[in-house]
Amino acid sequence: MGRLDGKVIVLTAAAQGIGRAAALAFAKEGAKVIATDINESKLRELNEHAGIQTRVLDVTKKDQIDKFSEEIERLDVLFNVAGFVHHGTILECEEKDWDFTMNLNVRSMYLMIKAFLPKMLAQKSGTIINMSSVASSIKGTVNRCVYGTSKAAVIGLTKSVAADFIHQGIRCNCVCPGTVDTPSLHDRIQASPDPQKALSDFMSRQKTGRLATAEEVALLCVYLASDESAYMTGNDVIIDGGWSL
Repeated sequence: MGRLDGKVIVLTAAAQGIGRAAALAFAKEGAKVIATDINESKLRELNEHAGIQTRVLDVTKKDQIDKFSEEIERLDVLFNVAGFVHHGTILECEEKDWDFTMNLNVRSMYLMIKAFLPKMLAQKSGTIINMSSVASSIKGTVNRCVYGTSKAAVIGLTKSVAADFIHQGIRCNCVCPGTVDTPSLHDRIQASPDPQKALSDFMSRQKTGRLATAEEVALLCVYLASDESAYMTGNDVIIDGGWSL
């Protein structure tokens, strides 16, 4: 018996990183996983794994989300993962950077929750997990102005949904990782003017001496998706190796 047997889970940004690790972990625990991403070629790799279906989805497009939600008869867990990390202070954040980040990191979650929450309310049960970050209202982080702002908004959104629908059987929590070893992180390191220094800067703040793995974060997501966490809602759950201490 898996910890998620019989549960239907929809998640975004499943082609790589934490999203991919979570999709695999959910399926391993017996869930029926509907994994979405805008990256069709990478997403397609998940089709070879039992229990996972894939669907190309741009979570910044309301019409695509609404059409997708109409195709899903029932779901037990919605996991909003999609996001973007902008590097810079407020003076280095142009309006287009602000708009793109808030659109992908916050508005997409608003659209996904608004589309899928009515199905959960009809069932009188459902779990929503949102991807936030320690770089948010939890901790001010250098060169993460709009990213930290957006992830603080995700925490606020999470608590609001949890408070509004607690009596209708809905739980809503968010995951707040520190620095996670993902393809996205490596891309950002390589794109920096001095990749070696960028890597050194990331490692210097790791009190445990290493980065988190995507699989470690995925295991926390399995717990939040399972009935084991039935008494948890409205929480911003930190998994950062002590970075926020």
